Amino acid sequence: MPEKVSKEDLELLDELGVDTAPREQSARTPREQRIIAGYEEIVRFVEQHGRLPEHGEYQDNGEVRKGDFFIVEGQKAYIADWGEPFISSYNKPDRRLRVIYDNGTKSDLLLRSMQRALNRDAASRRVTDPTLGPLFSNQEEDDDQAVGGVYVLRSKSDNPFITENRKVIHKIGITKGSVKQRVANAAKDPTYLLADVEIVETYKISNLDLNRLEKLLHRFFDPARLDLQLKDRFGFDVEPREWFLVPLPIIEEAIRKLIDGTLPKYRYEPKEGRIVADK
Repeated sequence: MPEKVSKEDLELLDELGVDTAPREQSARTPREQRIIAGYEEIVRFVEQHGRLPEHGEYQDNGEVRKGDFFIVEGQKAYIADWGEPFISSYNKPDRRLRVIYDNGTKSDLLLRSMQRALNRDAASRRVTDPTLGPLFSNQEEDDDQAVGGVYVLRSKSDNPFITENRKVIHKIGITKGSVKQRVANAAKDPTYLLADVEIVETYKISNLDLNRLEKLLHRFFDPARLDLQLKDRFGFDVEPREWFLVPLPIIEEAIRKLIDGTLPKYRYEPKEGRIVADK
C-alpha cells in the first residue's frame, strides 16, 4: 500500500465506488466510559468544593446542609438544625444534626451517619423542587388527587364549662367527604359532645396521608387536649379526644407552619397560649 495517496488515486477510487471517507474510531468500552465519567465527576466536585472527595462522598445526597429535605428509608427527613463542627475520633470533620422525620420523630444524628444512611439507601433522594405546592389549598389543580379535608369545629353545647369557654374550645378533625354531612347528626354523637356544632374553618387536602396529618396536629396540640367526660345515649362514659382548648388564631398559625414545613420546629405552650420555638 503506498505511503501517500494522490488526488488522482482518490478520484479513481471514487469512480470505482470505493468509500474513501476515514473510518470513525471504535467506541469506548463500557469500562472506559465509567472511568471517564468518574473522572469528570471528581473534576466537578473539586471545582465546587476546592478539594478531592472522600470515600463515600460521589452521590449528591452526601452533601447535607441545614434546611435540606431528603427521602431516606421511605420517610421524609428535614435537617432542622446542626451543631458546631468537630473532629471525630477517626480524625474526620463531623457535626451533630437535628433531624425531624415526617412521622413526627426526631433524632440527633451525626452528619456522617446521615450521609452513610443516604448513600446506603439506593432509593434515597434530595427534595429540591420548590414547586411541590402547599399541603392545603383553596384552589384545586388539574393534577391534584383529592384526599379530603381538615376541619375546625366549635361546639354549641350548653355544658357550663363549654359555654364559658366556647370561643377557645375547638375540634380538629379530618374527613374524606363533606364536612356538613359528617356533622349532620352531631347532637347524637358523643364525638361531637352530643351537641350541634359550628363549622369554623375547612382546608382542602390533596396528595397527602390524612391519618398521618391528623396525628401530627393532634400531637402538636396534645398539651391543650380537652379533658372532658360525657355519657352517651346508653349511659356509658365516653371521653372525646379531638377537642382542644386552643384559640382559633393559634390553630391557623399551626396550619400555616404545617404548610411551610416548619411545624416540627415548634411546640404549643398552653400556659402561655402561644406557639414557641422548640429547643
